[in-house]
Amino acid sequence: MAKVLYITAHPHDETQSYSMAVGSTFIESYKAVNPQDEVIAVDLYKQYIPYIDADVFSGWGKLRSGTEFNQLSKEEQDKVTRLAELSDQFVQADKYVFVTPFWNFSYPPIMKAYIDAVSVAGKSFRYTEQGQPVGLLTDKKALHIQARGGFYSEAPASELEMGHRHLQVIMNFFGVPSFEGLFVEGHNKARDKAQEIKEDALRRAKDLAQTF
Repeated sequence: MAKVLYITAHPHDETQSYSMAVGSTFIESYKAVNPQDEVIAVDLYKQYIPYIDADVFSGWGKLRSGTEFNQLSKEEQDKVTRLAELSDQFVQADKYVFVTPFWNFSYPPIMKAYIDAVSVAGKSFRYTEQGQPVGLLTDKKALHIQARGGFYSEAPASELEMGHRHLQVIMNFFGVPSFEGLFVEGHNKARDKAQEIKEDALRRAKDLAQTF
């Protein structure tokens, strides 16, 4: 049995969002094919995802210096605890499905906060004695579902796309050997073909769910 994190970063649901509609179709198809797997929904807009701020750095620093956890401030305790929960949940999963819109050439800032939360030395990666990073998640696989109103798969427009490329860098950094992308493109650029574009993406999502 595999554990799958279905990580969504969109304020809207599948009735309003192309990426969420494709994501929903993918994960429901996946569950139908893999009924024994555990799928955990991680809605970043509904869960508490702390930013790494002064409280976090202060709490981490105190703990490293030997301070007891109960001597941290309430804010430090809450944020440090939640970050540990998120990173533990991430490394314990077997597969990741990220669902994001394409905002300002990247993805919503809450996704970056989540990536920061799970990028933990000793959990998702480590450093060698020579200071070289080594990914620790070498038995995982990941998928990124992203809706783009325009067309960004081909150069030169592809050079503007930062969200999927950043996730790809992070997955490589973590040592994840398999990272795929499923993109919905052009529904705003070619509005007369929007429904056709959406239906094609839904078909691809169902097909991909058979082998993911």
